[in-house]
Amino acid sequence: MGKDLTTVVRSATKTVEINRDRPTVVIGERINPTGRKQVLAAFQAGDYAIARSDALAQVEAGADMLDVNAGVPGADEPALLVQVLKTVMAATDVPLCIDTADPKALAAALAAYGGKALVNSCNGEERSLSAVLPVAKEFGAAVIGLCMDDAGIPETAEDRLRVAGKIIERAGKLGIPVEDVVIDPLALTMGADSNAGHLALQTIELLVKEFGVNVTMGASNISFGMPDRAFINSAFIAMGIHAGLTCPITNPLVTPVITAILAADLSMGHDSYGQRWIKAFRRRQKAAAAAAA
Repeated sequence: MGKDLTTVVRSATKTVEINRDRPTVVIGERINPTGRKQVLAAFQAGDYAIARSDALAQVEAGADMLDVNAGVPGADEPALLVQVLKTVMAATDVPLCIDTADPKALAAALAAYGGKALVNSCNGEERSLSAVLPVAKEFGAAVIGLCMDDAGIPETAEDRLRVAGKIIERAGKLGIPVEDVVIDPLALTMGADSNAGHLALQTIELLVKEFGVNVTMGASNISFGMPDRAFINSAFIAMGIHAGLTCPITNPLVTPVITAILAADLSMGHDSYGQRWIKAFRRRQKAAAAAAA
């Protein structure tokens, strides 16, 4: 049985520790042009103000880290990612999750970053392992490993566990410690496969039991194509936290989602005297009063 591990990430001035005995670390997902036409258009025009405003809003809403993606088709991604990264770093001091499939962009961003980042991501494909892990090692970053490989996305929790083991082993051979490998069990949409959520939860449980690693996932994926997505996402994240999810990538501006995370932490004894819950409640009260004024 794996011992629960602690993944440490940091900006130049702020450290975040990810562990199952601590409150859930929320990674804000909104600085990403994929599926957001407004962000895409702004980045294409060289306007990064939206990255700054998204960063500030997400941290205010409860994000402990921010995912930063600058995947604009046809753009010079290394230069663009560094510019967006610097904009976010100037706006807030929370640690960052650098999100790119381009190894050159990843290296450029990590070189510009003043702390220990979380890399999003590698997977079990040989091409990905060979391209991403050495860069993460060079810059001392932690890395997210997706439970998929050259054969595709496994259809069972046991096979996803096997892929996770492969990623952890390969990272270890390069000198990346197991605590710096955060595993993503892959939450696929339940609109296409009603068993997708259950499979992800089963995989989380196996990952915790076998390796004790920290677990992330793009939690909003689970509801894609379904109505009332916020309610699905909030219920699923709460269940995921109980199973062992420690650092979901999600939208903290969605009140049911961030509230479900806080409630799950409180229910599991990770919120001493309910202080975080009460603080968030007062923040919601204040926002509601300002909106009504």
